[in-house]
Order: sequence, then structure tokens, then C-alpha cells
Amino acid sequence: MQKFDFSILTRDGQRIVSVVIAGRDQAEAERKLRQMYRNCEVVSCNSKQVTDHKIQQAVSVEDLISLISK
Repeated sequence: MQKFDFSILTRDGQRIVSVVIAGRDQAEAERKLRQMYRNCEVVSCNSKQVTDHKIQQAVSVEDLISLISK
């Protein structure tokens, strides 16, 4: 899953520099953004690839037993 860093102008004209939203793609992240900030104007958008090593790392039963026994 990617994270997108938006800079926006709210409907009141206030500039918000960084709103980070996770989504499968930019369209989904922008949809979530518009749910929070209705009628906002997107000034810029940068994508960030997120990799969570804790989720990708597999742990075997033997590794767990050795940790418990220590």
C-alpha cells in the first residue's frame, strides 16, 4: 500500500502543506482526502512507497521456541 502526501487549499482558502493518506492508488487516496476536506483544491501530490518489514518477515515455530526458552 502506498502513502500519498497532499498539499491542498481548503474551501475557506487555508493552505495545508502536508496531509498524508494511505491508498492503493492516487485516485483512492484523493477520494479519502475529499471525504475529509470537501471542495478542497489539490495543489500537489507526492507518492511514497511503504514497506513494513515486520509484516513481510516470517517467523518459524522453531524460532519462537528458541526465543521463549532463552
